[in-house]
Amino acid sequence: MGELYTQVLVVGAGPVGLALAGDLAWRGQSSIVVEKSNGAITQPKMDLIGPRTMEFCRRWGIADQVIACPYNPDHPQDNVWLESFGGFEFGREPFPSPRTEALPPQSPMKRERCPQDMFDPIMRRWVESMPLASLRYNTELIDFEESGHGVRARVRGPDGEQTICCDYLVGADGGASFVRHKLGIEMDGKPILTHTTNAIFRCPDFWRLHNKPKGYRFILIGPEGTWGTIVAIDGHDRFRFSAVGDENRKVLSHDEVHALIVRAMGKNFPFELLSISPWVRRELVARSYGASRVFITGDAAHLNSPTGAFGMNTGMQDAVDLGWKLAGMLQGWGGARLMDSYEAERRPVALRNVAEASENLRRMISTRKHLSPDVFVKGHEGDEARRFFGEAYTQMMKREWFTLHIHLGYRYDQSTIIVDDGTHAPHDPPCVYTQNATPGSRAPHVWLKPGVSTLDLFGKGFVLLRFKRDARVAHFADEALNRCAPLAVIDIDHAEARALYAAPLVLVRPDGMVAWRGEGGDAKAIWSQVCGD
Repeated sequence: MGELYTQVLVVGAGPVGLALAGDLAWRGQSSIVVEKSNGAITQPKMDLIGPRTMEFCRRWGIADQVIACPYNPDHPQDNVWLESFGGFEFGREPFPSPRTEALPPQSPMKRERCPQDMFDPIMRRWVESMPLASLRYNTELIDFEESGHGVRARVRGPDGEQTICCDYLVGADGGASFVRHKLGIEMDGKPILTHTTNAIFRCPDFWRLHNKPKGYRFILIGPEGTWGTIVAIDGHDRFRFSAVGDENRKVLSHDEVHALIVRAMGKNFPFELLSISPWVRRELVARSYGASRVFITGDAAHLNSPTGAFGMNTGMQDAVDLGWKLAGMLQGWGGARLMDSYEAERRPVALRNVAEASENLRRMISTRKHLSPDVFVKGHEGDEARRFFGEAYTQMMKREWFTLHIHLGYRYDQSTIIVDDGTHAPHDPPCVYTQNATPGSRAPHVWLKPGVSTLDLFGKGFVLLRFKRDARVAHFADEALNRCAPLAVIDIDHAEARALYAAPLVLVRPDGMVAWRGEGGDAKAIWSQVCGD
C-alpha cells in the first residue's frame, strides 16, 4: 500500500481522541484517527459529562445530542451511603434529575449524565460528519519516526501495513499508551491506589426489590469500611458494581462478584451479569507531554481515580488546548514556542485534578476510622450512631459532590503565552467557583440576551471584546492581519459583562481562555507573546 498524508495523526478513538480530531476539522485541519479496537464499549468507564466539556459540545453543535442521550432524564442523582439496599441507610446527598437540574449561574451549560457507551457514538457521528477527519478502527500504530519536517508512522489494519506521513502525531491511546512508551516518557505519582473490579449487571426490577429511594451512586459500607459502590449507569435497568479490593483481592471470580452484588442488595435476587473487568486506580501524571511534533493527551498523559469525574473531562480540556495550537502551527501564525505551552498549561491542571481525585477516594474509603459498630445495631443506640456517622460522612464527602471549581476554575496564569496584568483571581475554596477575567482564566459566561452567552462568541479564532466604545482596536486588528491570526472584534454593551470582564479590551483565545486585557498597549508585543513567538 502507498503512503498517505494527513496534517495530524491521532492515535486512539476514545472521547479525547475523537474530540481532538473533531476540533481540528472544525478549525479546517485534516486528521486521521487510528484505533486498534473496533470501538465497541462493553465497560463504560465514565458517565458524567462535566460543564466545561458541555461548553465545548455547545461550541461544536452537539450539546443537544448529549442532553438527549438514552440516559433516563428523570432519574434522581442522589449520592447515598448505606449498609445494603436491605439494610441501614446512613446518609444521602440529594441531587435533582438531569431533566430538572438548573443551570449554574456561571455557565450556559450544566453537567449531563451520558455514559461512555452513549457519548462515544455521539462523538463518533460528529467526527464522521467532518470531511477533513477520517476514522480507522481495527488499525494499530506499530511504529513512528519523527524528523524536523514531520512524522512517518506505520499502521497495521485489516488490509495490511501502511505508512502515514503527517505534520504532527498525538497519542490519545490510553493509560498503556504506545506513543508515550515510544517517546520514553515516564509517569510520576502512585501506580496503585486500589485494586478494583467493575461489573455491569442488568436488573429490570431493581427498584422494586427494596425500599430505598432512587439515586445515582450508592456507597456500600460494612464493618470493614467501604467495600463497594453501585451506580445507576443508565437510569433504567443497567448498573455498575465496583468492588474495592486490595493486594489480597486483586481479581475476583464470577462467583465472587455475584456474591458481592447479592450482599449489596441484602438478599438473593435475579440479575444478569453482563461483564466483569478488573482494573487498578492510579495517581499518575506524565513527566512530559511530548515535544516538537509528537504529543500525548488524555489518559496517555494522566491517570486518576474516577472519584470526582475528572479523568475524561480533563482530557477534553487537553484536546481543546492542543487543537487550537496545532491549528495555529499548521496555519502559519503560531510561533516557535506555542507548542511548548501545551505541557506548561495542561500538566499543572492534571497534577491538581489527579491529586483531588485521590483525595476524594481517600475520603470515600476512610470510613472505618469513623465507624462505630453500633451503626449496624437496631434500636435507639444504633439510630444515634447512624445519625452521627451519616452527618459526619455527609460533610466529609461534600467536596466531591460540588466540584464546579475543578471543572471551570482551572487556570493558565503562569503560562508564557498569557500576558499578566498584575491582578489576581479570587482565592476560592475548592467547592466554590467565582467567575473572573484575570488573564489565564476561562472567559466568564454572561447571558447577553436569551439563549446567547458570551461563550458563544469564542472558539474559531481570537476574539477581542471591546467594552469601551472609544478604546482603540485598529492596531490590534492590523497586527493580527499581518501575522494571519484569526481575529474578530466584538463590541459589548452589557453592564454585567462589562463589570465581570473588568477592562476596556479583553483578548480571548480560541480555547475560550483570557489571553490579555487592558486599555491599550504594544499590539505587536502582545500578539507575539500570545502566539508563542
